[in-house]
Amino acid sequence: MTTERQSQEETSRSARHTRGLHRLREVDGDAGLQVVETLARSFPEFAAYLVEYPFGDIYSRPGLGLRERELAVVAALCAMGTAAPQLRVHVRAALHVGCLPREIVEVVMQMSVYAGFPAALNGLTVVREVFTEAGIELPLRPEPSVTR
Repeated sequence: MTTERQSQEETSRSARHTRGLHRLREVDGDAGLQVVETLARSFPEFAAYLVEYPFGDIYSRPGLGLRERELAVVAALCAMGTAAPQLRVHVRAALHVGCLPREIVEVVMQMSVYAGFPAALNGLTVVREVFTEAGIELPLRPEPSVTR
């Protein structure tokens, strides 16, 4: 027998899951949904967590747009230095939500200051691979210098 509290928790979890799937589709398109479906075949609970917490809760908060969130994620994954597959996914996602190639490159280069040159070099390798797949030519054309 389910209690009223259990019923409310299930309703809340269902709302988080629905909101998370919507946000995941906005960020990653069909590729993100395919990752979750593949994961769910072997690890359904973890797939649910992946949808509900990052995308249903965190990505759905006000305060930052999807572009800013993806630039932050690219920076964090690059700085970690141990998450190349996830960095690859999020560089694609950054492009998908409208980040400019120049912005992605600059964020990764910025990580050389805070995470070290090896992390930035590895991050730029991932960026090059994703850009090549996306048909983005490197080197990027230089932009006029901006002094702030």
